[in-house]
Amino acid sequence: MSQKSEFIDDAEVAHELDEQPDEETIDEAVENLEANGFDVVVVDSAADALETIQSHIPADSSVMNGHSTTLEEIGFAEYLTEGDHDWESLPDQIWSIDDDAKRQAARRESQTADYFLGGINAIAATGELVAADRSGSRIGAYPFAASNVVIVSGVNKIVPTLSDALDRLESVAYPLENERAKEAYGVESAIAKQLIFRRELEDDRTTVVLVREQLGY
Repeated sequence: MSQKSEFIDDAEVAHELDEQPDEETIDEAVENLEANGFDVVVVDSAADALETIQSHIPADSSVMNGHSTTLEEIGFAEYLTEGDHDWESLPDQIWSIDDDAKRQAARRESQTADYFLGGINAIAATGELVAADRSGSRIGAYPFAASNVVIVSGVNKIVPTLSDALDRLESVAYPLENERAKEAYGVESAIAKQLIFRRELEDDRTTVVLVREQLGY
């Protein structure tokens, strides 16, 4: 698992966009996210976040996750592939495929999982979510493909406005992810595919789990 502390000294980060907000700001974000159609659950700890997810996803659901430091930090990534649950773990199926083309096809198909989980790069207190990928393998499921989406985030990703959220993507999330990508894959990351998730129009489809901890990039 890659921790922020491993890369913080090598990345130029706008620390003012990665702070713990006060309760008034958290309440404002929750109210506006809910007004925009997102279901929101606020929990106190990473352990609480994992328990929330475990109780949220029904047995026999197909489950996929995009890469997320936050999901690693709360223990979900390991739980999905190694834990005692009754879900269909799509990552287990995908990474057991030896053929590159077939594995890539399976990754694309996994975007339509019953439940797709991932992180987010920034949350505007005005009610919008901002995320980006180099490949799009995470954010491709968020707008439509997956039947249900669960986004997990530390409250440190809450910033005042959409403009601030876009700034956080560029000046906090990207520099840290770029350092991680260079270490993990030997290549630089890129803000190649970007999503502004302004509203969820389908009832009960997208849940945002906010954790009162400093998590992720």
